[in-house]
Amino acid sequence: MTARPEPEQALEGSVARIVYHAADSGYTVLRLEVAGRSEPVTVVGRMPGVREGSHVRVTGRTRKHPRFGEQLEAASIHEVVPATATGIERYLGSGLVPGIGPEMAKRIVARFGERTLEILDREPGRLAEVTGIGPVRRGRIAEAWQSQRVMREAMVFLQERGVSPALGVRIWKRYGEETIGVVQQNPYRLAMDVWGIGFRIADRIALESGIPKGSELRAIAGLYHVLSGTTEDGHCFALREALLEEAAKVLEIDDRPLLERCLDALATDGRIVVENIGGPDRAVYDAPLWHAETRAADKLRTLAATATQSFADTDELVARIELELALHLAPQQRAAVAAARGARLLVVTGGPGTGKTTTLRAILELLDRTHAPALLGAPTGRAAKRMSEATGRPAQTLHRLLEFDPRRGGFGRNASAPLDAPVVCVDEASMIDLPLFDALTDALPHGARLVLLGDIDQLPSVGPGAVLGDVIASGAAGVVRLTEVFRQANESQIVRGAHRINAGLLPELTGDGDLFFIERSDPEAALATIRDLVATRIPRRFGLDPTADVQVLVPMHRGVCGAQNLNAALQDTLNPGGPELLRGTRRFRLGDRVMQIRNDYEREVWNGDVGIVRGLDSEAGSLQVEIDGRSVIYEATDLDTLQLAYACTVHKAQGSEFPAVVVPILTEHFLMLQRNLVYTALTRARRLAVLVGSRRALERAVKNDRIRQRNTHLAARIERATET
Repeated sequence: MTARPEPEQALEGSVARIVYHAADSGYTVLRLEVAGRSEPVTVVGRMPGVREGSHVRVTGRTRKHPRFGEQLEAASIHEVVPATATGIERYLGSGLVPGIGPEMAKRIVARFGERTLEILDREPGRLAEVTGIGPVRRGRIAEAWQSQRVMREAMVFLQERGVSPALGVRIWKRYGEETIGVVQQNPYRLAMDVWGIGFRIADRIALESGIPKGSELRAIAGLYHVLSGTTEDGHCFALREALLEEAAKVLEIDDRPLLERCLDALATDGRIVVENIGGPDRAVYDAPLWHAETRAADKLRTLAATATQSFADTDELVARIELELALHLAPQQRAAVAAARGARLLVVTGGPGTGKTTTLRAILELLDRTHAPALLGAPTGRAAKRMSEATGRPAQTLHRLLEFDPRRGGFGRNASAPLDAPVVCVDEASMIDLPLFDALTDALPHGARLVLLGDIDQLPSVGPGAVLGDVIASGAAGVVRLTEVFRQANESQIVRGAHRINAGLLPELTGDGDLFFIERSDPEAALATIRDLVATRIPRRFGLDPTADVQVLVPMHRGVCGAQNLNAALQDTLNPGGPELLRGTRRFRLGDRVMQIRNDYEREVWNGDVGIVRGLDSEAGSLQVEIDGRSVIYEATDLDTLQLAYACTVHKAQGSEFPAVVVPILTEHFLMLQRNLVYTALTRARRLAVLVGSRRALERAVKNDRIRQRNTHLAARIERATET
């Protein structure tokens, strides 16, 4: 006889502690304090956005876990305005109202108790009865509370639909007083307009609001969601058949005519472009990416159509530069320098120790002497800083070079207002994604030359496209590949190891020099070793600062030795105490190493920028972060764009160099073990690289050169354009 399931029950209380949270899935284990119960209740389930201190209503069924005992398995969880004094104190102290932090919330509730929210609504002047609230502060708090009346109504409306407070604030910032109307009319707009709200959250809201599962509105949103997912994976387009099949799975519907009709509607509206690119299937582009690809191809066609000039005195001039700058250029370097004088489009690529920086210095000197000074740019602030230090010349991020305007959402430099320079040189070109490359080529003046420098064997850009590889494959550019490793660089085991890995060979692991391998097959043992390396062994032996100089680079976010778990472990090891802010399950402390995880054009901080927490305001819930020598303020609602950076993925580290890197390589990283990933990780180290893991995993990574091809058509467009 089958046992009857436990009946569903509802509990209301305060979140006392979050025991575990998985950022990728939202799976959470928390302890809930419930009135009338002597012990907190353990609640488990998918609960993204829940915070310690929040007051929630949970529905679910009780189950008996064989190891952890009785748990409530949550089917839904909603934040509610608390009724108890303790709950109100936590509610007010969570950063909901500017000017009220945890300490001020405690004083206000101590005075008014369970009537606190009523007092704030109807008699805000009574805040004068609270110690420490003067007339000016009282006015600000009252104004903020009253101005948020409509916002609170919207937040309750959203929370009733399962939206977390953090996401609710973000929705409010996007739509303001129109929030309720927008969500009622078309919840799927949230997935397209608000960062952090994916299709699944919007879909749940929509279905709970009564939108039919087989509606055209839902099918259109699902198709666009699947297409957007391909671009997040680096592709510029999806194949039509695969897109339709995946959308049917995501939407859990079996109505091919509906999906085809909705795909046609998206094309008619101009939101997507469906194009025959050869073969039995068709390419489906998000319209902005199609325009970016076609514009960039047209611009490169124009560059390639201009004949390369040759000058009789180039070799003599290059020789003079070598002599005067005390340089000794290899034949490949001389060829690159000479080509930069006359080529309209030039790519210089090579691995570590092959002299790309020396070549760039000589190129810039040659351009100066031939009255063609260059503008210097790079995709990230760190790469631009390195470029400037290496050349002794000013270099900027491409966003600054192109004068990005965050208010307008576009670039000030474009075809109508091009860059004022005969030559533009871009370093770390492997990091450039298609939209940024489109903006760069659009801003090139007529007759200008473009020089791209980078390592084609590194990981491709985080964003969509494979620009550097496509430019080389198109045949439109002059390409010089530097392969000779110079003697001084070749003395480094890091450099030799990187080149061996790139050739499909294991690095020489002799146990001395600047490259080490520590055998640890068990992930927990590897984690313990990494903590010891970063905190003690490397600083003691090499005199390096564990926070500023040592970077852990990981293949992926998940796992025992993934970025998320390592960050928590290293924070507890390197920065265990002191003032802190809690954002969801993330704790930020003074002195923490943190990373920006999405482009913020208003603050001019970019995805992958790393900084140190220098200030913390617990009352306002804000952080002051030093990034590249300048101070950036993060308000409470902006903290979701920050994460700890003691460990980060190899992809996020592109364009950066660190005095020391520690790289876990384990079989738990099976899906990400590729040659170019280990190669890229190793080339981020200047003085020291330590690989920690199993030899089997390292061997697999080195042997695996099956780099996943991205869906792009840029090379073919350029090639076709230059043939016509």
